[in-house]
Amino acid sequence: MAVSLFIARRYLFSKKSTNAINVISAISVVGVAVATMALVIVLSVFNGFHDLVASLFTAFDPQIEVVPAKGKDAPTDDPVLTQIKQLPEVDVATECVEDNALVFYGDKQAMVTIKGVDNNFTQLTRINDLLYGDGEFALRAANLQYGVLGIRLAQQLGTGARWKGFMRVFAPNREGQFDISNPSSGFVVDSLLSPGVVFSVKQAKYDQRYILTSVSFARNLFGMQGMLTALELKLKPNANTDEVKKKIQTIAGSKYKVLDRYEQQEDTFRIMNVEKAIAYIFLTFILVVACFNIVGSLSMLIIDKKTDVATLRNLGATDKQIVRIFLFEGRMISAVGALVGVGLGLLLCWLQQQYGLVSLGKSEGSFIVNAYPVSVHYTDVAWIFVTVIAVGWLSVWYPVRYLSRKLLG
Repeated sequence: MAVSLFIARRYLFSKKSTNAINVISAISVVGVAVATMALVIVLSVFNGFHDLVASLFTAFDPQIEVVPAKGKDAPTDDPVLTQIKQLPEVDVATECVEDNALVFYGDKQAMVTIKGVDNNFTQLTRINDLLYGDGEFALRAANLQYGVLGIRLAQQLGTGARWKGFMRVFAPNREGQFDISNPSSGFVVDSLLSPGVVFSVKQAKYDQRYILTSVSFARNLFGMQGMLTALELKLKPNANTDEVKKKIQTIAGSKYKVLDRYEQQEDTFRIMNVEKAIAYIFLTFILVVACFNIVGSLSMLIIDKKTDVATLRNLGATDKQIVRIFLFEGRMISAVGALVGVGLGLLLCWLQQQYGLVSLGKSEGSFIVNAYPVSVHYTDVAWIFVTVIAVGWLSVWYPVRYLSRKLLG
């Protein structure tokens, strides 16, 4: 094997009798390198968007959310929930009540999601970093109830960051029977005031639909006294999220589901992972096409080295050793291309991170970030390298076996 590898290395870097073989070999290396570089860059951009979206959700979503496995709500005095709140790893626990409602402001209306939270919501999330306006985050003051709207919802209703008067909120009445002669009896009606701020998560799900208010307001509106729809938790800085999640799930059993941030936004991240997988498969097909150059290069090399093959056989080389020479030649081409491609891909990713060479738009501030986000995950880089090596090695195996059989036969 060592002899075959040595000769293959000499063949790769030595001058051939036909200059076209050198050119095709160089093109083969460049083709594999470009395909590898594209894989590194494209997957890193997908990772960048994934991490960007995750950071946006992190500012609004809790670290861990405990929700009923069946139904929409659960009693606040459930011993299981009390035990979870008292865990030493839990830093902040917030009871939430969330449901749909209809709001009216002036002559405009919208279907919204009312989310009632405790006063410690600012400790649970980084909501203060998402606020716009000259007011401050507030849920209630004495008997007055405040509502903090998503920025797009505020635009839809025409309220701005601070609105005048009351915003009326309608929710179905859960108690009693519907009186057709008095349709208004089928709704619970309440009002919200403006604290002078709106929030922007940069996600339509929240910015277009959500109103944050006090949990007492939400309970009165939806008829959920003594109930909650979710228990949201923030863990202490030194706590391991995965381990604590398993611990909480053990306590909760089948009665509750315990969700981390990624599971709370499962649909969003699943779509992003599917898109990333499709891009990976598509670029792998391009890599396969690039490897056909290696096949052409090896075919010409085998024909060019007929005399050398005869000499090696006369010197006692076995057919297996001769076949290995050309196999190693193809594998080295794919390995060199993979190394060059990974290196160039990482270099371009670093340049994009440092200097933002490729921007998202012509005007600054048009998007959440000005340049394409890039995040290099080295597990992806390792997987790309293995893929390139595997595709390159498999692409040369059959042609070399076939041509060598013809030559040696």
